[in-house]
Amino acid sequence: MLKGEENLENQKQIRWRTFLKDVFICSLGAYGGPEAHYGVFTDQMVTKKDYLTEEELVELIALTGILPGPSSTQTIVAIGHKIGGPVLAFLTMLVWALPVLTVMTLLSFLSQFLGNMNISQDGLRYIGPMAVGFIIVAAYRIGRKVVKDKITFGLLLFGAITTYFIREAWIFPLVLSIGGVVSVMTSGEKNLWNRVKLNPPWAYLSAFGIFAIGSLLLTLIWDNKIVQLFESFYRYGYLVIGGGQVVVPLMYSELVEVTQYMTNQEFLTGFGLVQGLPGPMFSFSAYAGGMSARGGSALTQVVGAITGGIAIFLPGLLLIYFIYPIWENIKKIKGIKVSLKGITAVAGGLITIAAVILMQSSGFVIDNIIVMLLTVALLLTKKVPAPIIVVLAIAAGFII
Repeated sequence: MLKGEENLENQKQIRWRTFLKDVFICSLGAYGGPEAHYGVFTDQMVTKKDYLTEEELVELIALTGILPGPSSTQTIVAIGHKIGGPVLAFLTMLVWALPVLTVMTLLSFLSQFLGNMNISQDGLRYIGPMAVGFIIVAAYRIGRKVVKDKITFGLLLFGAITTYFIREAWIFPLVLSIGGVVSVMTSGEKNLWNRVKLNPPWAYLSAFGIFAIGSLLLTLIWDNKIVQLFESFYRYGYLVIGGGQVVVPLMYSELVEVTQYMTNQEFLTGFGLVQGLPGPMFSFSAYAGGMSARGGSALTQVVGAITGGIAIFLPGLLLIYFIYPIWENIKKIKGIKVSLKGITAVAGGLITIAAVILMQSSGFVIDNIIVMLLTVALLLTKKVPAPIIVVLAIAAGFII
């Protein structure tokens, strides 16, 4: 290697280290879901470091809003892809998600730890109502964003009412798809599916399909809980559009109501705890995977947590690897943006009704209602950070 080329390579590696340090800074300040995460990205990646323009960031947010998967994770991975290609994108994913995934894996042992220490889990009883408060605020904010007219309002109600009465895993992708179709059919716009020239990296899309179909077939021929968990969490990853709050109804319906891998209290405890941690909300999957794999050894539970964490992020990662290189042309297709309008409206309905169902399961007793309302009030004021709210809820449970 010539000296000039060696210096260029060294500069590249230094820039990669600097960029990954900035990703870590973003992860430490990323509380409250995708909308809050984007504010951190704007401050660190656009304003302070100029890795991309604000317009480019908004376009990436639009792209990840269309794609299934963890939207804020896909956004920051796409920035890594822009700076250094697929390798840096993968390292970005690790730096962004691995710390909180590790913490949520450890928290999946919380109930056993409390049992071994003879500490009553009643102290965690207010985390559930607090988590419902977080979901209500998410539903309110998303609802304000997605309800543009009578059609989107109707789709929001359609998603809420349908999934309230039908609590099966297949209903969620169906109502989301119907939302997209209705949006396209009622748009009145012409030339929605205008042709654009693409040269996509098909290998990533092929891998996406192989994992989806392969894991489903494997569950049919092999009765293994880890395989079943991989298929379930991978499915959550490719069915969800809009981030961590949207995945809650799917997870709850399957893991609590159908398979009964977790109790309502255990589910809400994990979801409440993740609110107090920085990073992607999809990291809840490590907790849910670990809890679902209980009953054997500690190693099996850790494997379950790792399986949940990898499986739920994998489809979104493969899709961003497939889409980002051809994004400049894809965003010219009007039909993609139009269908997203209906999909996000239905997703708002799913989140809204999830809050109702989870609160029903927690119990409409006076102290639960007070905790829920206080959480909503504190979040809407935007003056009390999410981790403080989580600590207050835990403290109240043990003190009262």
